[in-house]
Amino acid sequence: MDNKQISKAVIKRLPRYYRYLGELMQDGVERISSNELSEKMKVTASQIRQDLNNFGGFGQQGYGYNVSFLYNEIAKILGIDKQHNLIIIGAGNLGQAIANYTNFERRGFMIKGMFDVNPRLIGMTVRGIEIYPVEQLERFIKENDVQIAALTIPKERAEEMAEKLVSYGVKAIWNFAHTDLNLPSDVVVENVHLSESLMRLSYKVSNMKK
Repeated sequence: MDNKQISKAVIKRLPRYYRYLGELMQDGVERISSNELSEKMKVTASQIRQDLNNFGGFGQQGYGYNVSFLYNEIAKILGIDKQHNLIIIGAGNLGQAIANYTNFERRGFMIKGMFDVNPRLIGMTVRGIEIYPVEQLERFIKENDVQIAALTIPKERAEEMAEKLVSYGVKAIWNFAHTDLNLPSDVVVENVHLSESLMRLSYKVSNMKK
């Protein structure tokens, strides 16, 4: 199936389905209806059925969804049924926080190394992940089959670094820098603007009914 035909809204909901189904499996739930899943996720049952029908449906009338089967199928759709090698550019507070998050490995994202320009950080490790000088980037990416790079560096250096990463073979950028990247169309970029998220939260709090 051509993922370009799937709306961004549907793709955005898929990780939520995956998370809730994982929790249901932990609770020993073997099957669930779209109505029951709707109550948990606060998404209409009709929306759930429409979303999943984009990929084949997976449900059986009168039975609902097999939780384990649907969980594994969504993992395949998201591409997290296989390993993705990842590096972190920037070993400051945010970079180290990402390196310390153990759930990435359980989702198939293996952090192979961190990189920084600060000589005081070179050679240190964060949860066993070594920090290397940026001069070793190209060789490291090729030797470790790195597909994804997380950028946690100042925005002034983000564009130049992203271009280098792409030239070295990186196919996707997880961008935490406060700037939009101008990269080739075949490079996947996921922007994470923490301050924008906080401002959206502020708007919602400010506009709550008293």
